[in-house]
Order: sequence, then structure tokens, then C-alpha cells
Amino acid sequence: MSESDFLPAIDVERLAQQLEGHADYRVLRRLAERRCYAEPDGRPLARGVVVDTETTGLSLEVDAIIEFAMVVFEFDRESGQVYRILDILDELEDPGRPIPPASTAVHGITDDMVAGKRIDDARVAALLDGVELVIAHNARFDRPFLEARLPVFETLPWACSLQQVSWAEESMASAKLEYLAYRLGFFFDAHRAQADCLALLELLQKPLPVSGRLGLACMLEQAHVRDFRVYALRAPFDSKDMLKARSYRWDGERRCWHRTLAGELMADEIAWLKTHVYGGRATSLDFEAMDALCRFSLRPGRVFSRDI
Repeated sequence: MSESDFLPAIDVERLAQQLEGHADYRVLRRLAERRCYAEPDGRPLARGVVVDTETTGLSLEVDAIIEFAMVVFEFDRESGQVYRILDILDELEDPGRPIPPASTAVHGITDDMVAGKRIDDARVAALLDGVELVIAHNARFDRPFLEARLPVFETLPWACSLQQVSWAEESMASAKLEYLAYRLGFFFDAHRAQADCLALLELLQKPLPVSGRLGLACMLEQAHVRDFRVYALRAPFDSKDMLKARSYRWDGERRCWHRTLAGELMADEIAWLKTHVYGGRATSLDFEAMDALCRFSLRPGRVFSRDI
């Protein structure tokens, strides 16, 4: 017999609730496993998938995926309400070379864990059948890696919860997944692909602190907006400071300044360029139309020119 055998059992949840009711404390709960957020009620539902990768490093040219996870779920297109998780895939893959120690230090994946392993391409394709949207928390990183390894991802619309939810407007000091989870009341074992996917889905089902809306609903609004990148061709050299101040970036390959905007803002931007950069002179601009099928990919959107 130990001393603990004579002590009363502690009701941890009751204590947590008491702390939550006190202004000086916040309680973080470990993310609980669940397959159902709401029971289907007969309305038409869409199918989406949350994806995440772990890689040997950050360079698409020299690094490779060593873990890939996807969580397939059903959701309402209007409200952003998730209903059920339909399937989960989490697989390792041998990159064919040693995993750098710095990479293992982040995610804990070792050479022994991936030896002889390979992602099942056919199962991935089967799970993506009928999916309307692929979601990643940093799609600009995950999408190029996945399109290089699994070209089926080139054919699907993508959304990014990192860039397409206005976290700063929701009083979030950071958009890192772990930080957002902490702010919204839970924690998880980060930097493994499946855990990150489930945490992101949970996060997108939390009411945001300022707007009160579901994160998924906010992201869906942005996911299907068409953006346009305008290239300020032959802009006078002395306009560079004005362009930089207006958030234009230099494209070394095209040797011109560019900026990306939502479609409804483009008419005002063209007028600004003609007045302030080109001094009212007639000129021609290049545009690149980007939507969810190519956004966050290395593949270009539809490019066209227009005289102004």
C-alpha cells in the first residue's frame, strides 16, 4: 500500500472548470481524438481534406517528403461547419538518403523509421476522389512538395489557413499553428503530420475571438476569390520608392515590379499606376490570374496583357 491509496481521487475536470472561472487563469486541454463534430442533418455536404508533410528540409530542389498525412472530412459550404471525419491516412516514406539531424530534431523521424517505407499513391488518389478543397496551414510550402511527389494534387483547388484567415484582425500575435491552438484553448503534440492535420481541423472549428465566426468559414470566403498579379512593365526607375511603399516586389527574372490584389481592387490599382508611375502615358501591363487551382503552386496562372 502506498500513501496515494489513502488519498481521495481528484476530479481534475472539476478543478479545471474552477480555474476557467477565475480571471487570473487560463486552462489548456490536450486535443481529444474525435471523428464527429456534428451529426449530418440531411443538407448537402462537401468533402475536404487537410494535409501536412514532414520533409528532410526546406528546399524543394534537394529535399523530400518523409511523412505525409491527410484527414478527409465533410463540411457545409456556407457555414464552414465540419460534420464527420471520413478517413485518415498517415504514411512514412524513405527519401533514399540520410535524414539530416537538424530535421530529425524538429519532427523526431529517424532513418530507421522510414527505411523501406513508401506512400501508397493509389490510396491517396482514392481518398481524394470527390474532394472539393485541399487545406494546409502553409500551402506555399506543402503544395509544391506534394505536387512534385503526387501529381494528383495539381488538379485540386487549394486553400491556406495560414494566409487566408485574418489572424491579425482576430487579435492573434502569431499565425503559427501551436500558438493559435494555445490561444483557442488546447495543445497537441506538434510536428508530426497527422497530429498537425487534426489540430488544424480543430482550430478551424473554433469561433474566432473577435468576429466569433468559424475559422473555416472565413477561409472558404477567401479560397474562391480570384487574385490578379499586376506587372508594372517598363516602370521608370525613379518610381521604385513609390512602388515599394505600395507593397510592390521586384521580380528579378522579369525585371519588373509586381503586386498581387483581389480582382475587385484591380481597376483602382491600374488607375494609380497610370497616374503616379506612368504619368498618364499610354502603356501596356502584364497580368497573371490566380485562383485556387494554381495559387500557392509553383505553376503560373493565366498570363495576359492589357493596354492602359
